[in-house]
Amino acid sequence: MSERFDLCVIGGGSGGLSVAAGAAQMGAKVALIERGRMGGDCLNTGCVPSKALIAAAIRAQTLRDSDGFGIASVSPDINFERVYAHIHSVIAAIAPHDSVERFTGLGVRVFQAEAQFIRPDLLIAGDVLIRARRFVISTGSRPSIPPIPGLDRSGTLTNESIFELRERPDHLIIVGGGPIGVELAQAFRRLGSAVTLVERLKILPRDEPEAVTIVREALRKEGVELFENAEVSSVARSAGKVEVAIRTDSGAPQLSGTHILVAAGRVPDLESLNLSAAGIEHGSTGIKVDARLRTSNKKVFAIGDVCGGPQFTHIAGYQAGIVIRNALFSLPAKVNYDALPWVTYTDPELAHVGLTEAQARAEGYSVSVLMEPLRANDRALAERATDGLAKIVVVLGSGRILGATLVAPHAGELIGLWGLAISQRLKLSAIAGMIAPYPTFSEISKRVAGQHFTPTLYSDRMRCVVRTIQRLLP
Repeated sequence: MSERFDLCVIGGGSGGLSVAAGAAQMGAKVALIERGRMGGDCLNTGCVPSKALIAAAIRAQTLRDSDGFGIASVSPDINFERVYAHIHSVIAAIAPHDSVERFTGLGVRVFQAEAQFIRPDLLIAGDVLIRARRFVISTGSRPSIPPIPGLDRSGTLTNESIFELRERPDHLIIVGGGPIGVELAQAFRRLGSAVTLVERLKILPRDEPEAVTIVREALRKEGVELFENAEVSSVARSAGKVEVAIRTDSGAPQLSGTHILVAAGRVPDLESLNLSAAGIEHGSTGIKVDARLRTSNKKVFAIGDVCGGPQFTHIAGYQAGIVIRNALFSLPAKVNYDALPWVTYTDPELAHVGLTEAQARAEGYSVSVLMEPLRANDRALAERATDGLAKIVVVLGSGRILGATLVAPHAGELIGLWGLAISQRLKLSAIAGMIAPYPTFSEISKRVAGQHFTPTLYSDRMRCVVRTIQRLLP
């Protein structure tokens, strides 16, 4: 069989689904090819199950931390089988939105098969040859497994398997201190597991160090054992235990646990596509694309993790809009990551948008840094959640906003204001002058923005001006 389409999307994860749904509803004839589960990593093994697990962990921790409010703390009775059921009920509730049935209803022709290019304008999916005016590759990524001796024989867990656990790990050893590793370390600790985390560098290396310090202390306070600047030299399993040998600056301790989770990054999933037949340049970091997300084959676009850029669901969704404008309307839309946000869903949450201080200085900016501690926020005091801060990086003098970091409860909800400010080039005066409801965590943004104007407002010159005006007034 042979079929022809306006647009062929390869990969039914968040980015591919966004392109397919948008293009079909705009009138294009669309094919969608997915060899696995619709919804991809985000729905099935990533964002959705991890946040459902974290939500359960928060409930457990709330029971432990109520003494300060005059309510007796209790040790939670955790039924991990029911935690598993909660996670998978959330996945099931969202799955219909990403289902074959929904997309077929939108007019998308869905092929549940593996795609492989034969020529630059032709691929095969199952037993069907597909031609299209434009193709979009959105096959995502998979966990990276480091070449550690014995790791492949240790029953290693990744994000693709850990949410299938029906019994709580007695002692979970996590290799990797990025967002996934740190989030799951805190969540499993709160659900009653002993947790040890090993990171080759420092945890959360992309984030502002002041913010990471707060998250690090929160993990340690709750009993997560951290080894930073540590290398895993070997892994072995015997008698139901996982033995992990590590090297640190202070020695070579031997760790013993019941389960091991590898959260050491991700690699693009593109081996089966036969990209060379399509004339598509690619490497170990993914498919090479230009600012319009076109590959070296100008009829083929690539979005999401497979490009090797920022690996976030919301970036794949953003890129989907760029591709639709290019592929359907031939508009020269280009990506702009100046206001790229990300959130690490620990407690407190760590949210960032734009440039960090180090990135801004590396790009040649002369910067001013505004800092506001969360302990000065009345809502934080009322909720006994004062460990946090706001850090804003601005251009020295002009106050142009380059980046923002928030560590606070619901920081992921609060960071959107700063993303809007950066993308729309709003001035700090817009945020300092807004009316923030009281008492809310959002007041921290208004207060930190106001710091930019404090030296001028309360200077000797201003006092002189005010006194002069007062003498002139009737």
